Amino acid sequence: MAQNNDLSTVELPFSAILLDMDGVLFHGMNPIDGAIEFMQSIENIPHAFVTNNPIKLPKSMADKMAEIGFKRPDEKLIITSGEATAAWLAKQKPNFKYYAIGAGGLHKSLQKQGHEDKENADYVIVGEGEGIDYASITTGINLMIKQDAQLICTNPDTSVDAFYRGKRAILAGAGALVAPFIVATGKQPITIGKPKPLLYEIALQTLQTEANNCLMIGDRPDTDIIGAQQLGIQTALVRTGRFRPDEKLPDQMPKPDWDVENLAQLTKHLLCLSNA
Repeated sequence: MAQNNDLSTVELPFSAILLDMDGVLFHGMNPIDGAIEFMQSIENIPHAFVTNNPIKLPKSMADKMAEIGFKRPDEKLIITSGEATAAWLAKQKPNFKYYAIGAGGLHKSLQKQGHEDKENADYVIVGEGEGIDYASITTGINLMIKQDAQLICTNPDTSVDAFYRGKRAILAGAGALVAPFIVATGKQPITIGKPKPLLYEIALQTLQTEANNCLMIGDRPDTDIIGAQQLGIQTALVRTGRFRPDEKLPDQMPKPDWDVENLAQLTKHLLCLSNA
């Protein structure tokens, strides 16, 4: 590592940074090696966090980062798929009625913009985390068939890397949990999270910058990278999440501008680029 690794002191081909969180900065309650140092190196560069995780509110995510050793970020800079879903629905129908399936953070995000109605919901919303069972599926499909409720999926991830009962595990994502509702009703969901553009657009608006001035750092080519590329955002894939350094990416996966083992290696590449 170069002695001066403060990226804000060198000329870079972008002026703002977007970051995924799970698999990029931490696994569960464990910071990924070099992640705290990387965040210190971009402290003076405008940046925001975009995560498909709808399980926690931005405040809880900020508190978690502080607890595990990061400087606590401004929670307004954390854009979750739960918050984005609530904001999008409020624009479609103010004071919307919903039935939601997923962890507590999703419900709290939705409560800010609408109100729950298991009998006459406008939307059936599927997120991640515990909560889906036979009863919730039955309620949801009846709302969709009898009340013509629109199916909403917070994000398309079929699986997510996480910690479950103290161990690192692959868990079902919203893209998998929404499947029973699709099969039972024949209706397709509106999907909110990456690679759809809404999370990126909210982040760009928050930072008051343009897509071509940004770098997106993520660990998933199928969501983080392709979604950013579609908007003209530069991309860096770190191999600290879904893909290990020695794994070959599937042929259909998009190639990022930088494909690196970790954030420390990305820092080296960017410092070399600035000195070229």
